[in-house]
Amino acid sequence: MLRTPDGQGIELDKFHTPDAVRFGPVNAPVNALGLRRVMFAVDGIDAVLARMEAYGAEIIGQMRYEQSYRLAYIRGPEGIIVGLAEQHLS
Repeated sequence: MLRTPDGQGIELDKFHTPDAVRFGPVNAPVNALGLRRVMFAVDGIDAVLARMEAYGAEIIGQMRYEQSYRLAYIRGPEGIIVGLAEQHLS
């Protein structure tokens, strides 16, 4: 269970049985119907990326949004794109 700053919760589940059944292509475009992307705010994006790479995550892109955010995107094992956003306060 993850808690957002406003106190709301987000539940992430992993089913161990029965075995997962893949439905649809792994690398579907981000505008395909269904949950294709999720983003998290992080502190220390370089350390988070290093930790994710150690677990085999594929970094598929990085960018800066003006002077406000540094963004990075990784693809999870089920093909879902996970965005990481680190805010830069000026």
